[in-house]
Amino acid sequence: MTVFRAALIYYAIIFACGTVLGIVRNMLLVPRLGSTAAVALEIPVMLALSWLVCGAILGRLAVPAPIPARIAMGATALALLWLSEALLAMVLGAGASSFFTAFTTPAGALGALAQLAFAAFPVLRRQTGRVARDDQRLH
Repeated sequence: MTVFRAALIYYAIIFACGTVLGIVRNMLLVPRLGSTAAVALEIPVMLALSWLVCGAILGRLAVPAPIPARIAMGATALALLWLSEALLAMVLGAGASSFFTAFTTPAGALGALAQLAFAAFPVLRRQTGRVARDDQRLH
């Protein structure tokens, strides 16, 4: 249950941040720079937030250190993120299929790569930094 709770919190925080940054990106950056450049500017911010949020959640919820638990956390968070984005696309009138076809554009491909990194962070945080040292003390 800890893994699912961690995934749910991780997803919710990053989805909320991504929604806010996505609105700013689409209103301010896309008209001036185009989609690909705007996404390229947003990605480092989102990845930094994801890295920090992931570390905080791993530490606070004591997510088990074994790799399968961390993969489950990242995969669950990614599934929730993609489901939410597809539902949001449908609510906004674009349709779920447009969410998936967006991955074929340069901006969409960059975004998908960043989302895969978001999903990998629970495993990567296991291998680096303070969280890894805390995990070793727990075992």
